Amino acid sequence: MKCSALSSALALLLLVFPAFLPSISRAQFEAGFSQVDITPQEWPVTLRGSFNPKPTESAHDPLRSRSFAIQNGEGRAILTVVDNLYMPQDLLDEIKAEVADRTGWDPTEMLISGTHTHSAPSSSGSSDQPAEVAYRKRFFDGVVESMEKAIGALAPAKIGFGSDEEPSEVFNRRWYLKEGSMPPNPFGGYDKVKMNPPRNLILKPAGPTDPEVAVIAVVDSRNRPLGLFANYALHYVGAVPGRQVSADYFGEFARLATTKFAGRNPSETFVAMLSNGASGDINNIDFAGNRPPRAPFEQIRQVATKVSDAAWRATRDLEYKTDLPIATRERRIVLQTRKPTAEQVEQAGKLLDMTAEELKAQPRLASHYALRILALAKRPETTEVAIQAIRIGDQAIVGLPFEVLVEIGLDLKKKSPFPRTLLISMANGGFGYLPPPHQHELGGYETWLGTCKVAEDSSVILTKELLEMLGELKNEKP
Repeated sequence: MKCSALSSALALLLLVFPAFLPSISRAQFEAGFSQVDITPQEWPVTLRGSFNPKPTESAHDPLRSRSFAIQNGEGRAILTVVDNLYMPQDLLDEIKAEVADRTGWDPTEMLISGTHTHSAPSSSGSSDQPAEVAYRKRFFDGVVESMEKAIGALAPAKIGFGSDEEPSEVFNRRWYLKEGSMPPNPFGGYDKVKMNPPRNLILKPAGPTDPEVAVIAVVDSRNRPLGLFANYALHYVGAVPGRQVSADYFGEFARLATTKFAGRNPSETFVAMLSNGASGDINNIDFAGNRPPRAPFEQIRQVATKVSDAAWRATRDLEYKTDLPIATRERRIVLQTRKPTAEQVEQAGKLLDMTAEELKAQPRLASHYALRILALAKRPETTEVAIQAIRIGDQAIVGLPFEVLVEIGLDLKKKSPFPRTLLISMANGGFGYLPPPHQHELGGYETWLGTCKVAEDSSVILTKELLEMLGELKNEKP
């Protein structure tokens, strides 16, 4: 009788407090954010985002590495966004290996992308100038620290997904021109479209835009704002005063969004971050010419304000959840490297032997692309690139290590098996531009040999691989 009574009491206790049952315990959704300053501390450093690198000795605003880690049972992922442009794949692999050693997380669970600012020093390179060597170390250590801290900050949280649009600040920069007005390209031929042409020559853009501002918002267990991850398909804005180091509108977005989401006195743990979408042919030039003149940095603030406003609107009616599966996939894909012909190599050599006076008669940027042709000629026949897919419930994230043209991103969103999909450009490496085949047929800067370094069908191959990976994630049982 005593045993029976004890059993009944235990059964009643477990009925009232089911958490006592080990067999039905659930994994807890956790999230953690961090940001680490990676602004150069020694000068001068050289800004790398142009054909003519520019030395600089001050910072207009800080550069940061921002990380967002999530975990739900065995599923986990970390998204890191760095205020930088091209970051070599092998360097990012080293960073991931270091983080793996410190945390036990698998490198395939890590996605590191560059914002796209053109006002940051190179994270790699051959320069032995002391300030640049020091910056590369600061970059490496800072990115590792931000990832390690985000993982260390994991705590119970809730997550929601939303989107809004900001169409007024995105413009396709590839244009058809009036008949007879196309200038020669650097190789002496003629393209069908031109990047950023004079306004008086334009007929129509050669592609669409993507105005979506996609957001992932996170609150803690008491519904206090913890962090915000956003995505927008727009190049850098530029016009930073005095050739200073700057995070461009990505950093300004983070500053403004922090106030919008976390109030005027946010906690030290709140982090807002903006990743770069499929913006390879999308910039902020108003080709209709309706925009008034701007002071230095003013347009950066305008864009950041509008994008952060759209992000705020996207979170107004979010449903925050905790019971979401998290899973990642990574593949290393071998692509054919674009190689110049023997005739192109010979012509490039002749160009580089010309005097400054002789070069004046050549097309604009001819000598720059002569150097790129000779460099491509020495590259291996194939290029291995890392691509990635992440699932957070019904939200999918894909990463490509290129400046991805907008139609590729729109196509992936349309064909994805997930209700929400966002694409992060310059993720896990930087291999130049990635146009779809029909844009190759039109020519233009984004397709030139040396700007685009992989075969013309590469976007088709990579889209197919990513859709397969998304299919695997969708069909995988939580």
